Amino acid sequence: MIALIQRVQRASVSVDQIVTGEIGSGLLVLLGVEKGDDAQRAERLAERVLGYRIFSDEQGKMNLSVKQAGGSLLVVSQFTLAADTKKGMRPSFSGGAEPAEAERLYEYFSDCCRRQGIKTENGRFAADMQVALVNDGPVTFWLQV
Repeated sequence: MIALIQRVQRASVSVDQIVTGEIGSGLLVLLGVEKGDDAQRAERLAERVLGYRIFSDEQGKMNLSVKQAGGSLLVVSQFTLAADTKKGMRPSFSGGAEPAEAERLYEYFSDCCRRQGIKTENGRFAADMQVALVNDGPVTFWLQV
């Protein structure tokens, strides 16, 4: 399971010009689910995302987690993160989880974050989405479990 996390000042996701999720300061989480991923990996990735210290403390050092900084999450499904790009000029998506399992784990990941008391908004699984964000920094990290 993969999370591409971006520290944002604000972010939103829309489907057919209707906003389905929107946050202020926090993390935009682009989430990719791979074959073999399970609930345990989703829980571990949620723990890492929520605990990753990429927000500034009083001294301006990246030392606070999204939870400590009082931020929110916007979680957007992103199957292309599971692409194999090692050869050729076209990505292979054979490493991605089947859609029903990917959706189940996407929802489970979001629920894990909510249970930790973090405001968590979502895109719409498998939809054509438009994501808008103001990346703060920019600060972007790839987390994988």
